[in-house]
Amino acid sequence: MNDTEADGDGGREYDPDATHAFPDERVNAVLSLLESDPEVDAYLAAQNVNPVQRKEYNDHGRKHVEIVRNRALCLYDLLKRGGVEFNGAREQGLDEADEPVIVALAATLHDIGHVVHRDDHPYYSIPLAADVLDRLLAEFYDTREAVRVKGETLHAILCHHTEETPLTLEAGVVRVADALDMEQGRSRIPYERGGRGIDTLSSQAIQRVSLSPGDDRPVLVEIEMNAAAGVYQVDELFTSKLHASGLEEQVRIVAVNTEDDGTLVERIEL
Repeated sequence: MNDTEADGDGGREYDPDATHAFPDERVNAVLSLLESDPEVDAYLAAQNVNPVQRKEYNDHGRKHVEIVRNRALCLYDLLKRGGVEFNGAREQGLDEADEPVIVALAATLHDIGHVVHRDDHPYYSIPLAADVLDRLLAEFYDTREAVRVKGETLHAILCHHTEETPLTLEAGVVRVADALDMEQGRSRIPYERGGRGIDTLSSQAIQRVSLSPGDDRPVLVEIEMNAAAGVYQVDELFTSKLHASGLEEQVRIVAVNTEDDGTLVERIEL
C-alpha cells in the first residue's frame, strides 16, 4: 500500500464463493478478472493522487474501491434475499446473473475519472470506464450483450454522483454503497497532514459501519460513532446518496454515539 491509500476495514466482507444469491458464477469470474487486470490496478493507484495528495481529500483509491464493491454486493445480496426485484439488467433483456456483474463493474470503475480531476470526476469516469469495459466485456459477452451491460454499468457509474438520478436499482446500490465507506481509515491521510475540514473530522468520528438483514426492511445499516461530528457523515453525505436512489424504502439506518461524553447526539434513526 502506498501513501495515497487509506487503511480501515471493509465492514462485512462479501464472500465471492457464496452462490446462494446468484444464479450462476458469472460475477465471480468478472471479480477475478478485475482483481488481476493490470490496467484496472493502475487506475486504482493513479486515481488517488488528485483527491488525496493534491486536494487533501478522503481516500478514493484501491481501498475505497474494495470497500464500495464489497458493500455494493452485500447490499445486492441482502436486497435479493428480501425479495427486491432489480430492473436494470431485466429491462435490457439480460440475465438475472448480470445484475451483480453490473454492480461489481460499476463499483470498481466509478472513481477512475479522478485521474483527470477531482471536480466533476463522474463525468470523466464515463469515457475512461467505457474503454476498459470494451476490453473486459469481450471476455464474457457477445456484442449485443456487451453493449447492454456496458450501458447499464456506465449509468451506475454516472449516478453515484448526487447530481444525477439513478433509473435502475443496480445504479442505486452503487450510489448508496459509495456513501457507506465512511469509517476513520478513509480520512487518515488528510487528518495526519493537518486537514480539519468537515469531511475529514466527520469521517474520523465514524468507528464502524455494518450491514445486516433488517426486521422491517431488507437492509439494516448500523453506524457507530464516537463524536457528534459523525452526524454530518450520516445526515448530510449518506442521506443525500440514499435520496432518489430507489432504495429509500428498503434501508433502515441507525447511528449510535458510543461515547458517553455528554453530547446532545446519542442516537439517530433515518
